Amino acid sequence: MTHASVYPLPIDEPQTALSLGTAITGPNVIGATGGSGTRVVARIVRDGGMFIGSNLNAYEDALPFGEYSDRWINEFVAAAGAPAPEDLLVPMRADLDSLVRSHLADLPSSAAAWGWKEPRSIYYLPFLDAAMPSLRFVHFVRDGRDMAFSENQNQLVKHGDAVLGDDLRKAKKPVRSIAVWSRVNEAAADYGEQRLGDRYLRVRFEDLCTNPLETVRSITEFFGLDSDTEEAAVAVRPPDTIGRWQLRRKGIVDDLHRTAEPALARFGYL
Repeated sequence: MTHASVYPLPIDEPQTALSLGTAITGPNVIGATGGSGTRVVARIVRDGGMFIGSNLNAYEDALPFGEYSDRWINEFVAAAGAPAPEDLLVPMRADLDSLVRSHLADLPSSAAAWGWKEPRSIYYLPFLDAAMPSLRFVHFVRDGRDMAFSENQNQLVKHGDAVLGDDLRKAKKPVRSIAVWSRVNEAAADYGEQRLGDRYLRVRFEDLCTNPLETVRSITEFFGLDSDTEEAAVAVRPPDTIGRWQLRRKGIVDDLHRTAEPALARFGYL
């Protein structure tokens, strides 16, 4: 199933591909909806020798790529269900080309790989794939019911209207939050499975917490990194917010299930 409500129709690679030669050999990108816990993944790959940028925030997001997301996500999502117009793709491409050049200017010669962690990269995954055809993408997923009650609702605030349109406009915040979670993650899963193939890896936050050794190994092997898997796994600390949705009243939880049941089942939460 293709989720045209999030992504435009397939993007023309020749029109979008970056001119930057180095982009042919990368990047490795980590994406997710907000509050998924991607910071731990950033630490795992950085410890494995992957360069993720020199201008990071406390969550290890690459700040210049976050600014790129601010500039383009809503316009890109607004083109959903139709071919992305050239007057959108051309400036997006030029902006990304400049951004990647700046990012790589600080690339150390010792780096085993390069890329970035900007969770909102998930919103324009098809564009990144067309721009850099050797992109490898880790799609990080956390239970949407927990995320609906997270204090981090930045993506809902910034992009909720673009993703949802008039749907659920008057719904409660947790319902709108899980609706964004559902649409964006299902669209990314569809695209990853159908178009990226072995360049796509989906990782659940809960699996990282309950089976850190195997999950850390899957991430480092996917990105071609050399790391002390056991040491990285020991550093994983499950937060006490796992399962917080179970403490909420039944009525609102039922609303979440009605809104996102297919996605919750698809990702193993039902």
